[in-house]
Amino acid sequence: MSTEIAGPAASTQPGPGGSRPSRFGLPTAIALVVGSVIGTGVFGLPAALAPFGPVSLVAFVLVTIGALALAVTFGALSKRIPGSGGPYAYARDAFGEFAGFLNAWCYWITAWAGNAAIVVALVGYAEVFVNTEHNVGWSIVIALAGLWIPALVNLSGLRNMAVTQILSTVLKIIPLLFMATIGLFFVKSANFGAFNASGTSIGGAISAAAAIALFSYIGIETASVAAGRVRDPERNVGRATVLGTIGCAVVYVLGTLTVFGTVPNSSLRDTKAPFTDAANAIFGGEWAGQTVAIAAVVSGLGCLIGWTLIVGEMPMAAAKDELFPRAFLRTRGDIPSFGIISSTVLASALVVVSYTSFEQVFTTLVLLSVFTAVVPYLFSAAAQLFWLLVRGRRAEWPHLVRDGGVSVLALAFAFWALAGSGYQAVYYGSVCLLLGVPLYIWLKAGRGEYGEVKA
Repeated sequence: MSTEIAGPAASTQPGPGGSRPSRFGLPTAIALVVGSVIGTGVFGLPAALAPFGPVSLVAFVLVTIGALALAVTFGALSKRIPGSGGPYAYARDAFGEFAGFLNAWCYWITAWAGNAAIVVALVGYAEVFVNTEHNVGWSIVIALAGLWIPALVNLSGLRNMAVTQILSTVLKIIPLLFMATIGLFFVKSANFGAFNASGTSIGGAISAAAAIALFSYIGIETASVAAGRVRDPERNVGRATVLGTIGCAVVYVLGTLTVFGTVPNSSLRDTKAPFTDAANAIFGGEWAGQTVAIAAVVSGLGCLIGWTLIVGEMPMAAAKDELFPRAFLRTRGDIPSFGIISSTVLASALVVVSYTSFEQVFTTLVLLSVFTAVVPYLFSAAAQLFWLLVRGRRAEWPHLVRDGGVSVLALAFAFWALAGSGYQAVYYGSVCLLLGVPLYIWLKAGRGEYGEVKA
């Protein structure tokens, strides 16, 4: 299979201004994965899972297994297609331009809608210190600041982005590791409540909780999306993806267990800062909770810095193949400025609409982001399976069976996540997905591929 595809591979070549894109090594690639995966979502997740009860921990473990299968799949795909683009590049190479476009479109929506969800969780922790009355107007102001500060950091240059990403990753991991280890000694079984508090079947509760838990792992593919900026991508992208996912999994599962066991389920359902409540329950007073809240805000900003780069990288890779508007090729230095600015504007608008229209803002945005993320995940797993079945016949059978099994697991996991995301998420997600079709027709017509003559 050739790895020389026009758009994503072009990301390793000189950019629009004639200069090669800046590169970073394995530590920054791992920090990009961990920083993009662990945001404020994990700090708000226990509260979103609380209505299901401890059964959601089972869902979390199953999601973790699926996420690891996806991580291995992305690592294998990145060796064959080492340029930037990630799920877009894989789908385009395996299934053609339209599949590539739909993946780029879906993933782009995931990126800026996910940023809106991340910043909503960030606001919950920022309001431990300010706007304690939760005035909606001020919540929106804090959220908008949380979106535009990372945008400015990215626009200032890749070096600044890399430094802040590594620093914020270290600062966020320390308190989370503390809660995921020392906090386990303060767990009380009485706080867990009913095993299945959802009022539905255990299978239904696990499926629904899994769709929310999956949001915690969105971002495991970010090293592959920015592969054109990673040194030695054939080697480092796969390693960063798998190592980053394993590290996040340990922190997630144990940290959520600690919160469930230190905060009563009835209180956990109503809180906007569950890790803060857990820290206060462990140590008493408010200082511990405030420390965790600071870490959550730093974590959210670091996560948004990473995703703000990705939200420009994906459409730029597609624009190089004329599958996204050429405006997304505009850069400031070698940073995709138009993609960053336009996507941040859309995320800002979604935040305003969500605060004024939805009661459960965080959960609504999470489920929308999950649906639009799972579609590219599904296509990526299918692309790997396609390669193994059609083009990998010369591989040794034990390796073929192993890689095929991982791909099938990743594909089944993606379908399961789609089914569990709920009717509302499927409805809004499908509408967002299909809104891309007119854009695709317009782009193809502009290329004169339907018989039209270019102006």
